[in-house]
Amino acid sequence: MAGIRLAPEEPETTPQQHARATTDSLASDDDRSIAADSWSIKSEYGSTLDDDQRHADAAEALSSANFRVSSDYSSDKEEPDADGGQSMLGLQSYWDAAYSDELSNFREHGHTGEVWFGDDVMEIVTSWTKDLCVEISQKEMSVSDNGEVNDQADKYLSSWNVLDLGTGNGLLLHQLAKEGFSDLTGTDYSEGAVELAQHLSQRDGFPNIRFMVDDILDTKLERQFKLVMDKGTLDAIGLHPDGPVKRVMYWDSVSKLVAPGGILVITSCNNTKDELLEEVENFNMRKSNLTGDVSSEAASGTDYPPFEYLSHVRTYPTFMFGGSVGSRVATVAFLRK
Repeated sequence: MAGIRLAPEEPETTPQQHARATTDSLASDDDRSIAADSWSIKSEYGSTLDDDQRHADAAEALSSANFRVSSDYSSDKEEPDADGGQSMLGLQSYWDAAYSDELSNFREHGHTGEVWFGDDVMEIVTSWTKDLCVEISQKEMSVSDNGEVNDQADKYLSSWNVLDLGTGNGLLLHQLAKEGFSDLTGTDYSEGAVELAQHLSQRDGFPNIRFMVDDILDTKLERQFKLVMDKGTLDAIGLHPDGPVKRVMYWDSVSKLVAPGGILVITSCNNTKDELLEEVENFNMRKSNLTGDVSSEAASGTDYPPFEYLSHVRTYPTFMFGGSVGSRVATVAFLRK
């Protein structure tokens, strides 16, 4: 699960309009039912989304608190989705089919597949993330900024173990490896995506990148990571028919994967920076409320510290709409306290 397909050659078409077009052309009631059912199927890899209790807990959290879901936020999107933000792009069956096609294209023609958000965005995200991690490492080591930073970048980055959520074909990890990161893991709930990523990693000279089938909403990972990357996965989760509930589950799960002092970097084309900040604030409030309840499981020592805003990419091209300046893509980093 990698994100929404941007179409640079047709700038007049927004990602949201593309999602609606995909829905109109692909989604019948039967298709939606079959695809939704696939979210609850368990495999030997533990790739399952719906644990009934966790789903119910997330729904209760939404109903018992005054939290807004992303579709309620004001944003720079041109217009709301007619179907309330739902799309086939939120269903695992869509991604399984997409990566089945891309695997076939790889085997027959050697094609890499889609570069989600485009090469330019990927290069901006990875270069900016590298600089951010080096800066944090310098502060931890009490090293002043000097001309030797670039020469010592590999030393700083060696301590950063990286997880790419919804890695897709794994190309983001290839780019991070080029930037100097070495401890790299990619996960995706689509087995086809993981198989494609493994083939491409071997072919392109990155055999040390690890890939595994895992679902962020029901992760089997027991390891924490100093850097967690999300390029479009939260977007896709939000497009599921149960998107608001699953976004709550997302934050509960991802908070357990980011190590204290580590960072979460989210790149989105469905959410603005302010929307992501507000969603994190909602998560922090919910965790704070749970911690304040002495009878809650969180108060017994299993709660996780919340996130705080750290930085965001400021170099994406912007456009003016309705008197407001916005960008098609937002990348925001959050520090795990």
